[in-house]
Amino acid sequence: MEALGRESRGQVGYASSATALDVDLGEPDDLVPLLYKDFRATLFSQVMALTNHDRQWTEDVVQETMIRAWQHSGTLEREPGMLRGWLLTVARRIVIDGWRNRRVRPQEVALEIPENAESADRTDSSLAALTISRALVELDEKYRSVIYETYLAGNTVRQAAAILGIPEGTVKSRLYTAMRQLRKALGEVTVR
Repeated sequence: MEALGRESRGQVGYASSATALDVDLGEPDDLVPLLYKDFRATLFSQVMALTNHDRQWTEDVVQETMIRAWQHSGTLEREPGMLRGWLLTVARRIVIDGWRNRRVRPQEVALEIPENAESADRTDSSLAALTISRALVELDEKYRSVIYETYLAGNTVRQAAAILGIPEGTVKSRLYTAMRQLRKALGEVTVR
């Protein structure tokens, strides 16, 4: 009996009668490795065409086909041509079922669409900004201007001193006093 197999040149051909399929395949554990060895490449290329070259889906179909071969190993015809035909038929039916399932399943919506994308909740940051703004209004103008120039405008102490026309030491001491007053005001606001 000649068995269908793979030659070393990568073409399908008939191997000698000493191939693995001539071994007694009574055990299911013996069948799957032999099927992989002799039919995986053919099965993979056929299924690849059926799945529009979706490699992941093809691998899933080949694996499912081999699982079904293992499940039906007791009733499978051991002749290589029959095995090949059975495997290709099962794989084709799995792909057809996959296409049907994809048509029936609702269309997936991409999250990149702005109206469907989740927006961040900015309530906490808005509330914090409002609280700080109210606390800043309560400060004396000399302290408010120092905080504005350093924290809000992003200037260094030296730059703030040049802009405000006061010495750097004065900027530092006003900044220290302003931050203490802000902490106190914000502490009182959170207690209320």
